Amino acid sequence: MEKRRLIVGISGATGFQYGLKALELLKELDVESHLVVSKAAELTRHYETDITSHDVAAKADVVYPIGNVGASIASGSFKTLGMLVVPCSMRSLAAIANGISDNLLTRAADVVLKERRRLVLMTREAPLHLGHLRNMVAVTEMGGVIFPPVPAFYHKLPSIEEMITYSVGRALDLFDLDVKALPRWSPDQPTDSQSQ
Repeated sequence: MEKRRLIVGISGATGFQYGLKALELLKELDVESHLVVSKAAELTRHYETDITSHDVAAKADVVYPIGNVGASIASGSFKTLGMLVVPCSMRSLAAIANGISDNLLTRAADVVLKERRRLVLMTREAPLHLGHLRNMVAVTEMGGVIFPPVPAFYHKLPSIEEMITYSVGRALDLFDLDVKALPRWSPDQPTDSQSQ
């Protein structure tokens, strides 16, 4: 594969900012982003951000309409590093877990799984019921990774923006993409209590 490519799906769970951050970081890493945004995610974008759909599209290298199930990312012959669904709603999780390719986002995820490429779902929901958990198990058994965006407080990140960057950067680690500015844990660094 000449150009590194990653599919980014943004579905309708809260946390549209995570998807935006993924697109920004991929640009910095010189990874070609292939974006598909669900209809519910468009509603979430409207409620959670001041950014327009045009501005979101400008952050991606290639953008596909959600209904275009014949797009290149719906084919296994189109080589990618895999797919990050960020955030991943419980509806998208359920469709992926059950092989329901009813739109381009879920079809692309299905293709990534069948081609044995990396699929990372940054699931956003709480609390979880048994159906959610069973769907997470099903995706894991198929080779996908469930990666809720959980903040790492031990880094004492000073802003929500940096917490978002950290979560998305850790998810990109799973594709062997190294966000250089990402703080890394080092047990050799003394804490305040150790230095006293």
